[in-house]
Order: sequence, then C-alpha cells, then structure tokens
Amino acid sequence: MDSGEVGRKGEAVAAKYYLDRGYQLLAHNYHTRRGELDLILQRQEQIVICEVKTRAGRQLGVPAEAVTPAKQKRILLAAKQFLQENLLLDAFIRFDVVEITRFETGWRVHCIPNAFCDRENPY
Repeated sequence: MDSGEVGRKGEAVAAKYYLDRGYQLLAHNYHTRRGELDLILQRQEQIVICEVKTRAGRQLGVPAEAVTPAKQKRILLAAKQFLQENLLLDAFIRFDVVEITRFETGWRVHCIPNAFCDRENPY
C-alpha cells in the first residue's frame, strides 16, 4: 500500500470511528485555496473539524507531531471559510487530531479532542 492509499484508508477508519459514535459526516477532503480539511462532522450543535494523520507503524514518529502551528493555521483558515459558506459560525467548534496507525494486525485509532483552537477568533 503506497502512502496515498494509507492516508485514504486512515481517513476512512477515522470517519467510521466518528460515525460509530453518532456523528454525521458533513464533508470529506474539503479544499480551499487556504487549506484542506480532512473530515468535518456534526453531532447535535457541535461541529468537529478533524485532521487525520496516518502512519504505517511508528517509523515516522507520533502522527500528531505533523500538525505543526503552520498546519494548524491553514486548518483554521479553511475551517473559517467552510463555516461561513455553510452558515455554521454560531455552532460550537472543536478541532480534533486523529492518529491512525497501521499495524499488521489492523488499525489503531487515537483521537485527541480539542487538540488545538483558534485563539484569535474563538468560535
């Protein structure tokens, strides 16, 4: 499985993780000029913007380490655009990072709720 396939499978595993917990998937791979959002989900009045980081084993370190401050800024800008376009600026917004690690025996999911926030424009 190449890295693109691993990433797509990881996003599918993360989406299932949320769907199994009662979330509705609003968008997957939402693209803007400002950045991309892997998963956008909703449960009741809460919107979750989820960045998925997938690794095949631990050879590249902890997946969440790849969500740098620069990456967070791009996610925040893309989220703002999505929320404006979909009239969701009044919703409670949470930014999660989900680490998906592939092992020979299956996939491990580690969700980090509220992994970061928009300190300049809290939702």
